[in-house]
Amino acid sequence: MDWIDALILGIVQGLAEYLPISSSGHLEIMKQILGLDIDPDASLEFSVLLHVATVLSTIVVLWREFWPLAKSFFTLRFDDNFYYVCKILLSCIPVGIVGVCFKDQISELFDGNLTVVGVCLIVTAALLCFAYFTRTREDLSRPQAYRGRDISWLDAFIIGCAQAVAVLPGLSRSGTTIATGIMLGDNRAKVANFSFLMVIIPILGEGLLDMKDMLLADAATAAAVSPVAMLTGFLASFIVGCIACKWMLEIVKKGKLVWFAVYCAAAGLLCLIW
Repeated sequence: MDWIDALILGIVQGLAEYLPISSSGHLEIMKQILGLDIDPDASLEFSVLLHVATVLSTIVVLWREFWPLAKSFFTLRFDDNFYYVCKILLSCIPVGIVGVCFKDQISELFDGNLTVVGVCLIVTAALLCFAYFTRTREDLSRPQAYRGRDISWLDAFIIGCAQAVAVLPGLSRSGTTIATGIMLGDNRAKVANFSFLMVIIPILGEGLLDMKDMLLADAATAAAVSPVAMLTGFLASFIVGCIACKWMLEIVKKGKLVWFAVYCAAAGLLCLIW
C-alpha cells in the first residue's frame, strides 16, 4: 500500500465513519477497487488506526460536550454529566465483550469478503428505513420540545448492544446505534451525540492494544503498511472526519437519514453481484 492508497482510504473512512453507510464496509470495498492485497492482521490494524483518527475528530468537534463530561467524571461530581459518562461506560460493555472474545473471528471478516459487506449494508438500509417510518416521520410532525426523550440506562445498554453487532463490516456503527436510539423513542440530536461519544473508549482502547501488537509484529507484517502510508491515512481520516461529523449532526437533526438507506441498499446489492 502506498501513500496515495492510504490517502483514499483515509478520506473514505473520514466520511463513512459518521455517515450511516459503514466505514469498515466501504474500506473493504475500496481495497477491492484499488486492488490491495494486505495481510488480514495488517489490514485490521490500519483500519483501527483510521478509526482512532475519526475518534479524535469526534473529540475536536464535540469538545464543548466532551470536556464538561470528562471533568465531571474524573472529579467525581456525581451530577448529570457524571451519570451520562456512566451510561457511556455501560454502553461499552457489549462491544468490549465482543472484542475480547471474538477478535480472531472478526479479523477473518476483514479479508475482502464482499458478500458479508453486501448483506450487512442491506441490513443497515433496513434499519434506517424502519427507524424513519416508525419514529422519525412522526417526530417531525411534533413541536421540537416533544421530539423524543432523554437516553435512559436501559436505552444506553441496548444501543451498546447495537454497537457490538455493528463490528461486522458493512453494518454501519453510527447508522445502527442512531437508528436503535430513535426506535427506542430517544431524541434524535441527543442520540446522535451519544452515538459519537460512546465509540471513543472502545476505539481508543483497541488502538492502544494494536499499537502494542504493531511494535511486536514481525517484519513482513510491519512492511505491509509503511509509516508514511499510516501517517497519510491518519491525517486524511482526521481532517475529513471533522467535516463529516458536523455534517452528520445536522442531517440527524433534520431527520434525513432515510436517504442513506437507498444508498446502502444499492451498494449492498452491487457487492452481492460483484
